[in-house]
Amino acid sequence: MYSKDELYYIATDLLRHLIHTPSTSREEEQAAQLVSDALEKGGFTPHRTANNVWALAEGYDPAKPTLLLNSHIDTVKPTSSWTRDPFEPIEEEGRLYGLGSNDAGASVVSLLATFMHLASTEQPYNLIFLASAEEEVSGANGIARVLGELPPIDFAVVGEPTAMQPAICEKGLLVLDCTTHGRSGHAAREEGINALYLATEAIEQLRRFEFPLVSEWLGRVKLTVTQIQAGTQHNVVPDRCDFVIDLRTNDCYTNAQAVEILREHFPQVTITPRSLRLNSSSISPRHPFVRRCILTGREPFGSPTLSDQAHMSFPSVKIGPGESARSHTADEYIVLDEIREAIELYICLLDQLEFEKKSV
Repeated sequence: MYSKDELYYIATDLLRHLIHTPSTSREEEQAAQLVSDALEKGGFTPHRTANNVWALAEGYDPAKPTLLLNSHIDTVKPTSSWTRDPFEPIEEEGRLYGLGSNDAGASVVSLLATFMHLASTEQPYNLIFLASAEEEVSGANGIARVLGELPPIDFAVVGEPTAMQPAICEKGLLVLDCTTHGRSGHAAREEGINALYLATEAIEQLRRFEFPLVSEWLGRVKLTVTQIQAGTQHNVVPDRCDFVIDLRTNDCYTNAQAVEILREHFPQVTITPRSLRLNSSSISPRHPFVRRCILTGREPFGSPTLSDQAHMSFPSVKIGPGESARSHTADEYIVLDEIREAIELYICLLDQLEFEKKSV
């Protein structure tokens, strides 16, 4: 069994290598190999599907429930406002700077260290570690591709920067392509039906529209019009206007229900969802893991941001080192002590945790 100090040094050394290895979404090949090598060095048998890497602790027992430890190895692309080399791990005053250090490299390495510790002793559950790809783009070759290859999962811990506070629910995501149709005509005469005017009227109504059900943890459904496009030239009344809605659903609605509600209230708009699969997720505050979090002084909350939880049909909690506000920013960093604290807290929360087996 590794000591807590050894686990910390294994984790931070791997994180430095991950920062040094570009792994933007759909380009995680080398980062996946680093994680695979770390698992093999730790005595585990790594499996790989596309750029997703996973390992199962020894002693799998189908009669036991199964726990999944998951975080993602892909990053967003660095912005032009970085003042440091985003791929050079630089330590300054207890902070480790680098792209993906906070989102979500620190979670990856902390959960890997936790996996190594928990797997060294008998647990009342089966244990799987999964480093997934394409999380930042909800890609088809990310976690959605690999979940079907794993044994049935009964509970998951998803590593994302939450300051080690447990997010017991998160909002879903709908991207809606919307269209209004008019009739073209000459702009110099009173001709046609201006689809752009129809769209702006609908957008103003959408700005004031509220879904009636409010979540205890996630609040209201969030609807934002983010793009609009119309017209072919200055002197032609546009007969079509397209706009895009970013919709963040709470746990009171499935994505399909949210679309039907909008279609009912806005029949003048053609509404087409790009996907219905990124639903909101939630877990009972009475789940044994959440109760342990509360007993250690952690405060459950509802997260407005999306993660790989959206692909999980089983209960899950999002919790990890770092701060969400640092994600996707220039000069991203993780405080190194946050990794040490995360490993210790993960072990405290998960060692000998008992939870129900619900998979069929």
